[in-house]
Amino acid sequence: MSRVLVLGGTSWLGGQIAHHAVMRGHDVTCLARGESGKAPTAATFVQADRHAPNAYDEVLDQRWDMVIDVSRQPGHVRSAVEVLGGTTSHWTLVSTGSVYADQSGPLTEVSPLLDPLEGDVAEPETYGEGKVACEEIVRSLAHHLVVRVGLIGGPGDRSDRLGYYVSRFAQAGGERVLVPDVATQPMQVIDVRDLAQWIVEVAEAKVTGIVHGAGERTTVGELVRLSAEVAGFTGDQVPAAEDWLREHDVEEWMGPRSLPLWLPASHFGMGLMDDARSLEHGLVRRPIADTLIDTLAYEKELGLERERKAGLSRDDELELIAQLKP
Repeated sequence: MSRVLVLGGTSWLGGQIAHHAVMRGHDVTCLARGESGKAPTAATFVQADRHAPNAYDEVLDQRWDMVIDVSRQPGHVRSAVEVLGGTTSHWTLVSTGSVYADQSGPLTEVSPLLDPLEGDVAEPETYGEGKVACEEIVRSLAHHLVVRVGLIGGPGDRSDRLGYYVSRFAQAGGERVLVPDVATQPMQVIDVRDLAQWIVEVAEAKVTGIVHGAGERTTVGELVRLSAEVAGFTGDQVPAAEDWLREHDVEEWMGPRSLPLWLPASHFGMGLMDDARSLEHGLVRRPIADTLIDTLAYEKELGLERERKAGLSRDDELELIAQLKP
């Protein structure tokens, strides 16, 4: 049994990491504000604000076999490394494919990066630069691993991206559903449970360096097709061209009034992340259909007609479909 400190551990991915570490028999402590959820019952929860100078006081008197940090804020990562780096055997930082300077084509772990953010606080528009800065800080440690992840899906997803189509198809039944006309666009989705379990496993194995944590390569068209199949959809999909969608103020990728998963060509690399090294280190991924089945069950618990963080409202969607030429 190892002593594991999860910096986070109450949000979606952090909570799954803590859960899998507990399930694998480790002594797990989660340090977080606790505003995003609860730590696993069997874990020790330390409530702390990482902006505070005394954030780590309650975990200073222990040596940690593993620290796993999911933060996107350079200030948080810097303070943690300064205070805990000397008493930790192995440090894992969960990073992102958004760190790459050119995301238009295939990405490997040695692809050029964005310039690191100067300062401690990354805003949403400087997310990638912030994560580059976090990576630089962690590289000062002798035994560190950086896991750059792509799109994550599965039950509990607070971004509402992967769940949009499967829930909309279930809601629409036999009626029409609007989809972006980008069927061949590359895309990768990894189930949060598979990713979290594997992150714990590679930390246990003391893997070092940089590795991607991404799903199998597929396309937006295939993900939409599987979503319709899982939902039992019997209606028609109505494809809309990218230019038409932009003209009608429909956003790409995520957020309100968007069509999730649709990306501009400048970001196709988020569906072309090399997974060779992760597979060498034992990454196992369930079929995406299984992820969609569990995602739909989660969406139904929340309510298919709820207001979403990503996607179109059903009323908006029907208005847009009506405006498309037959």
